[in-house]
Amino acid sequence: MSHVFHRHTKTVPASAASGDGVYITDNSGKRYLDASGGAAVSCLGHSHDVVLQAIRDQIERISFAHTGFFTTRAAEDLADKLIEKAPGDLEYVYYVSGGSEAVEAALKLARQYYLETGRPKRRHIITRRQSYHGNTLGALAAGGNMWRREPFDPLLIETHNIAPCFVYRERGDDESEEAYGLRVANELEEKILELGEDSVIAFIAEPVVGATAGAVTAVPGYFKRVRQICDKYDVLLILDEVMCGMGRTGSLYACEQEGVAPDLLTCAKGLGAGYQPIGATLLSRKIFEAVRDGSGFFQHGHTYMGHPVACAAALAVQNAIEDEDLLTRVGDMGERLNEALHVRFGNHHHVGDIRGRGLFRAMELVTDRTSKEPFDPGLKINAKIKQEAMKRGLICYPMGGTIDGVRGDHVLLAPPFIIECVHIEELVEKLGDSIDAALASI
Repeated sequence: MSHVFHRHTKTVPASAASGDGVYITDNSGKRYLDASGGAAVSCLGHSHDVVLQAIRDQIERISFAHTGFFTTRAAEDLADKLIEKAPGDLEYVYYVSGGSEAVEAALKLARQYYLETGRPKRRHIITRRQSYHGNTLGALAAGGNMWRREPFDPLLIETHNIAPCFVYRERGDDESEEAYGLRVANELEEKILELGEDSVIAFIAEPVVGATAGAVTAVPGYFKRVRQICDKYDVLLILDEVMCGMGRTGSLYACEQEGVAPDLLTCAKGLGAGYQPIGATLLSRKIFEAVRDGSGFFQHGHTYMGHPVACAAALAVQNAIEDEDLLTRVGDMGERLNEALHVRFGNHHHVGDIRGRGLFRAMELVTDRTSKEPFDPGLKINAKIKQEAMKRGLICYPMGGTIDGVRGDHVLLAPPFIIECVHIEELVEKLGDSIDAALASI
């Protein structure tokens, strides 16, 4: 009997015993190819010697110092590293312990920015349908996934949704990608004017939508138009890169590929690669100076923020990404993975779309490629794929509710940056067998 409250109460998951490179081994000795990095976390794979040594060294120096009293060399060095490559005028780092916390911090900091600058009537947050920004109450409220929100709606702050930029599902048949991108981006301006142009705090979006929709990229020009609208109405742009950032799409920050810089940027997952829990909110100079020249104090905080061991681990991770030229590798292996997926699934009757960027890829499953009709949610196709994949020693990330939180199924792939061609072959073969077995069971 397990006394752990697991994610699902009717089953006890396999027990992970060890990890090495791109593989995890359970306590029975079964080996699994980690093709999703957990949830786009383990970008360096498992048991990276340099990171493990950095953790040991930091523990020997000091394992914890509360940020109400001290900073540490690890925290300062990591912040320097992140800001060195950060886009725009992002100049400061606020540490937290994970992605949801990073989004909470960004939302609260955005609100406080307007308080510090004498505009307390600013109160509205705008987000996108089918977005996901975390599971704490503030982050959940900022998300647009109705299935995740529904049980907790009475507890959530009011937010406002506009359309996502989801070409496969929502572009008109007679609409160019450029025209479609401008149309859905302009919904932001319409919503700002509807709410009152002096009442909106921020717009939050994932540059590449991860868990809820499956590696959905925006069309070229979409985020540039969003940035223009935010600037026009003095609305803060928050880009959530918790899942898609830290090199996952081929650039350290995903927004680099969109040619824009946000006012606030959240990161986690690949920041520490799973070696320690850590997240961060990066903020612009104007936001920092507003707080510094105003109250001088961000009315927020957590006990473990800026944890020295977590910061030391994350710094080692980021150094390894740079020293091993892994961003180049993400681009190269991402294209190899994309090609392999198209070879195996490009003509598959039940694979409607193959999409993504870098080593952040997904496939959307449909009953028919022409109609794009999703499977009946009651069939739980995504759960069946996960089960079949685990049987075959493959960890992938199937999810349901791709379209609206209820309908639609996709499989998300986010393997470690150290993946090799032989692993891609293994991934695609096992994934194909798993999908076919799941479909055959319905």
